[in-house]
This record gives sequence, structure tokens and C-alpha cells, in this order.
Amino acid sequence: MRIGRYEFKLEKRLSLTGWKAAIISIFAVIFALALFSFIFILAEINPLLAYREMFSYAFVNPYGLPLTINRFIFLLLCTSAFIIPFRAGLWNIGMPGQLYAGALGAFAVLYAFGVKDFRTSDLSPGILIPLMLIVAALGGVGLGAIAGVLKGKFNINEIVVTMILNFIAFWLVSHMIKEGGPFMNPGGRGESFELPSSLYPPMIMGVPFTIFLALGVAVLLYFMFAKTRIGYKIKAHGLSPAASRYAGISTFKIPLLVFIMGGALAGWAGYHYFAAVPGVYKISRNYGYFGDLAFYGIICGLISLGNPLAAIPVALLFGGLSVGGRFVQGQLNMSFGLDYALLGVLMITLVAFQFFYRYQIGWAKTGEERLDVGVLR
Repeated sequence: MRIGRYEFKLEKRLSLTGWKAAIISIFAVIFALALFSFIFILAEINPLLAYREMFSYAFVNPYGLPLTINRFIFLLLCTSAFIIPFRAGLWNIGMPGQLYAGALGAFAVLYAFGVKDFRTSDLSPGILIPLMLIVAALGGVGLGAIAGVLKGKFNINEIVVTMILNFIAFWLVSHMIKEGGPFMNPGGRGESFELPSSLYPPMIMGVPFTIFLALGVAVLLYFMFAKTRIGYKIKAHGLSPAASRYAGISTFKIPLLVFIMGGALAGWAGYHYFAAVPGVYKISRNYGYFGDLAFYGIICGLISLGNPLAAIPVALLFGGLSVGGRFVQGQLNMSFGLDYALLGVLMITLVAFQFFYRYQIGWAKTGEERLDVGVLR
């Protein structure tokens, strides 16, 4: 395309460095916020005031910041649960079901030891909390392994399988916590029994210990993909299952392995939100909301290009905007769903800007040597 003396051309990128991807993502976020400003303008609200309230509450306010951190931990675990199969060329859409299974597993441990009836005087938190983490991971593993086996053995589409398992797990939770269910709250409410205070997980500077679990997982996954043999096999399978088969990589074991690992992390996400977040400490009646929230892990994984370390700031941003958007909705008397709308615009914009991950725009003066693009390179 020619404009005046300049000729513009779209070129495919041969490579993309991390800092260039970060710059593109920053521009995408700025563009999304500018685009969403029209919603505030239509509501006769100053966008600068709205964003100031939103970001200050989510990242500075002593009440909002802990909510953001808890949301961040949850999203980072869900993102990691998506990234592992994604690097193998597979799509884990089953994080909601796997985190439900993890939550049920954690509360099953308490139920087995009679915690529902508050017989906890002789139970050690040092034993029960690690046991809850183990069984929560196993719950997610059980659901993830089903998808892995069906994909690896029979090549059944993992997206269809994981979506079906999500519905099964959702209604299983409903059965367990609603009237007549074994986990039903003793007060008859449509939620599970609560953790006794003796089994609240440890807090470090007001933050659940699971933050170290989530950050540690992200670092270990980065190291695994960059330095280990199994990481190489997972990436090779993702690039070409047929070629990896000829190289001796099992096309059954890799799908099974990545879904087991992803399921375990999603199970921990279930433990975190229902057993480690202050003020919750039960499978709440709005548990379906957190299942929906887990899908943002897919977007965070795609935006970060499957890089576990890059997923950390992305998950923090999404966690903060979801909390800040809900706060501004009430603070400025706006309609319900502002947080969903904001995250939706942000997702669409970030995914659209991935176009610039693959292509760059160059220009040159007519008849002269080509000039570099600048930011869009």
C-alpha cells in the first residue's frame, strides 16, 4: 500500500523476542482501555476517574489488593494448567471441572476425618493441610487423565472430552453440597461445610501460602521447557506429533502426562479458592463463577505465548482488572457486568494484537532503501 511518498508492506516475522512481545502486549492493553473508555463516556463518567478508582483499589487499597492477589494466584494456577498441554499442541478446556474435582478432593479429606462435625481437637493441621493438597491434586489428575488417555489411545478430541467432564464435575459438586449431599452445610445452606479455624492454611504477610506454590510452579515449568528432556519431548510433540513419533516420542504418554500435570495444577486452584482464601473456607454456592473464571487461564496462556514466566504479569493484570472492575461497578453506580465487559474487551484486543506477533509493518520511501518500522517491529 502506498501513501504519498511512502510504500507500506506487511511482512511475516522470522522471530519475535520477549521484549518486543511485551511492547506489543502493552500497546494492546492501552488500546483496550482507551476503547473501553467509551462505556464510561456513555454512562457520563470521566474515564480517568474510573480507571484511577479501578487501579487504586485493585493494586493499592489495603482491602482490594489482597483480593487481587488471591485472584492472581487462582488465575496463574489455571494458566499453568492450560500451558502444559498447550505446549504439547493440546487444549485443556477442562480447568473448571478439574478445579471442582480438586475442591471436592480437599473437602473429602476433611469429611473422612469428621471435620464436618467439628471433631478436630486431635487433628494436626500439619498433616491435614498437606493431605488436602495431595488429594486436591489427585482429584484434578483423575479428570485430566481421562482426557489424556482418550486422546493418546483413541485420538478423541480433547476439547470435547474436557468440556463434557466440566459439566459432569459441575453437577457432581451440586449434588455434594446441596440438600441431602454429604458435604452440605449443617445450617442447610446451599454450600459445603466450613473449615474450622484450626485448619485455616498459613498466611504470609496476609497472603495465603499458595502464592509460593503458584509462582514456584511457573518457574519450574519455565525451567522444564527450557532445560529438561521431558520439556523437549512435550515441545516436539506440540510441533509435530507425527515427526515426534518417528523420533521415538510416545504419542500416548505425552498427552497423558501433560493432562495429568495440568489437572494437578487445576486441582490446586480449586484448593486455593475454596480452602485457602480468607473469608471463603468452603465450597460456596457461587462456585460456578470460579469455574467460568478459570477460562481466563486460556486467554492468559495464549497472550503469554505459552511462556510460564510471561504468564505471571498477565495473570496479575487480569486478576486486578476483574477485582477493580467489580469495585468500580458499585462505586460509580454502573450496571452489573462491568468487570465481564472490561475483561472481554481486553481479551479480544490482546488476541487481535497477536497478529503483530506474526507480522510486522515496514515502510520505505519510493525508490529508496527500506526503513525500519520502530514500535511495530
